[in-house]
Amino acid sequence: MDCLPLTPRRLLKHFCTLALTLWVAAALAQTSGHPAAQRIELGASGQRYPFVIYSNRPWSGDMRQVESAVFVFHGVARNGDAYYDAAHQLLAASGPANGATLLIAPNFFARADAQRFPVAGLPLWEGERGWNGGWDAANWSRPLSAFEPIDDLLAALLDHQRFPALKSIVVAGHSGGGQIVHRYAVLNSMDERVRAAGKSLRYVIANPSSYMYFSPERPAPDGGFAAPDAATCPGYDIYRYGVSGLVRYAQVASGPALFGRYAGRDVVYLLGTADNDPSHRVLDRSCMARTQGAHRLERGRHYIRYEQRQAGNTVPLNRQAWEVIGVGHDQARMFGSRCGARLLLALPEDRNPGGANCRPGSP
Repeated sequence: MDCLPLTPRRLLKHFCTLALTLWVAAALAQTSGHPAAQRIELGASGQRYPFVIYSNRPWSGDMRQVESAVFVFHGVARNGDAYYDAAHQLLAASGPANGATLLIAPNFFARADAQRFPVAGLPLWEGERGWNGGWDAANWSRPLSAFEPIDDLLAALLDHQRFPALKSIVVAGHSGGGQIVHRYAVLNSMDERVRAAGKSLRYVIANPSSYMYFSPERPAPDGGFAAPDAATCPGYDIYRYGVSGLVRYAQVASGPALFGRYAGRDVVYLLGTADNDPSHRVLDRSCMARTQGAHRLERGRHYIRYEQRQAGNTVPLNRQAWEVIGVGHDQARMFGSRCGARLLLALPEDRNPGGANCRPGSP
């Protein structure tokens, strides 16, 4: 890589940029209470917007040694700091290899988060039409989908000057984070761009409350799939649960076309075998979600069967499914399991002796 001579002007500019980056990081850490918190800017020129991530490296720092990037998305509590901390502990266990991994926990916020975080000037997502479905921010001057920060973060990773050694990217989410990762994996148009640049891109979807179906059928009592009575649940096939009335971000509107594209993407489902409480306090208990099953474990198993049915013998299905034995709705234990840590961080089992055991997901 060619290097420009470090003139006094460039040296001063570099020093000022670094000083400003460190000052902003320190100020944000002081107000947020977390040293890994960073308020960054994303988006194209003229459409920039602030966003918050937790990361093990300064976002504007030297990324030339980064070989892998791992994103972990929070659930409905919007607690990216907790997700970062759990993943960072796993990363620390990976030994010398952890220096080559960029860990990022993005954080979406709502107005209610002002009590714990300086949200002034940030895009905010509110209510049911919120961040985990990719809807637009409630307070922004232009339409800003919650999927757009993921696009922009991935696009930044494709800058070969900044990330010359990058080989692999993992986008993982648990609970509400599993929902946004699942729907992003279905709807985004970045996947092909990332792979065309020679990087691998994997989505790890853990214990979401619901899934996006590509046709009107849902699990039936006889073990098959059939369209439920729409009169008893009129919204069961509307987005986020189906393809009717897709979010503005979507560029492909046909269920078969979306499934054909999604089937070829590298997707892994993680299900906790103890995440089986139909009355869990943050489980989606709407009639739309209940058409998919009684609880998260059942819904996940049904969806794995549904995908296999949709693919049949004609559509190649690029999938893994793992069940984490004895673990419930717990992001740290799901991602810290033997299979979870391997999928996210390539962590060998001998460095993860406390990780829960896994078994192949049930068809």
